[in-house]
Amino acid sequence: MANRYPIGLIDGDGIGPEIVPAAARVVEQALTTVGRSVDWVPLEIGRASIENYGTAIPTATLAALDDLDLWILGPHDSAGYPPEHRTGLTPGGVVRKRYDLYANIRPALAHVGVSAVNPNLDLVIVRENSEGLYADRNMARGTGEFMPTPDVALSVGVITRAATERIAVSAFELARSRRKHVTIVHKANVLSMTTGLFRDVCLEVAERYPDVRVDDEHVDAMAAHLVRRGGQFDVVVTENLFGDILSDLAAELAGSLGIAASINTSATKAMAQAAHGAAPDIAGRGVANPVGIIGSAAMLLEWQALRSGDEALLTAAGNIRGGIGAALAAGIATADLGGTATTDGFTVAVLDNL
Repeated sequence: MANRYPIGLIDGDGIGPEIVPAAARVVEQALTTVGRSVDWVPLEIGRASIENYGTAIPTATLAALDDLDLWILGPHDSAGYPPEHRTGLTPGGVVRKRYDLYANIRPALAHVGVSAVNPNLDLVIVRENSEGLYADRNMARGTGEFMPTPDVALSVGVITRAATERIAVSAFELARSRRKHVTIVHKANVLSMTTGLFRDVCLEVAERYPDVRVDDEHVDAMAAHLVRRGGQFDVVVTENLFGDILSDLAAELAGSLGIAASINTSATKAMAQAAHGAAPDIAGRGVANPVGIIGSAAMLLEWQALRSGDEALLTAAGNIRGGIGAALAAGIATADLGGTATTDGFTVAVLDNL
């Protein structure tokens, strides 16, 4: 049993039922190669759950996740749900809150064989995932948006010392395994109390890591820097909304949002979820790019390896990344990257290169 890992598998909406099974195939082969195996736990969220259970995230799914440490979540298309299911938290928001998945780790890497605006890009954005300017996750009940009159809308941004400190620790620990450079992104010249607190707490944490170089940037300047000199950054730590925007920008600079991997973690649980959305316009056509979700699955194995000490999982994660890189370097790519490969065709190429 020590060599077997139960992992939840949730297709989600749109292209999810195409790309999530692709990631499962790759994970299964990568684990088999290193003498490990996976027990998949298929679960439902999204439109299929609405049709089957009358809710986008059924109780049975949450009960199963309570007992799991690892799962892969496909994208959800809450904007496309029936009107009565569009209010309140999205399925992803429910999951993030329930399991306090406070760290959203989003690498941006320019691959050989992929046309990138910045071919030298190799950074990781460490996004605080539980509060900030995102209204769907900064209140104990309800959301941080409200309308005192039909013509006035307000939004509350929340920054706390505790949440900032733990995400800063995550960023500096990660930097120690990379190029030992952390950039703190904020907007303290305008949001002086909220993002000013974020900046100051991150700088306090930096004092515990004298071996890591630290600097800070305003978020608007950082967007420009990513375009002009993104290859000079290593680990970027920032609040929720800024992290969401900058990570999408970085992914496009690296080649496509379709290659953007991501994991959401707490101290005890991790969820692999690509940074892109459900892409309903291409769903069912077999042309979706699976790189983001396959890369996210590799990050999931790496997280578990560091937590459990099972180095075979590190090897499996490295092999998956190598398989992705080899396929892309060989010119095998889906349409968003300028290629002609199908979802299945690219997945097979990764499998062949593991």
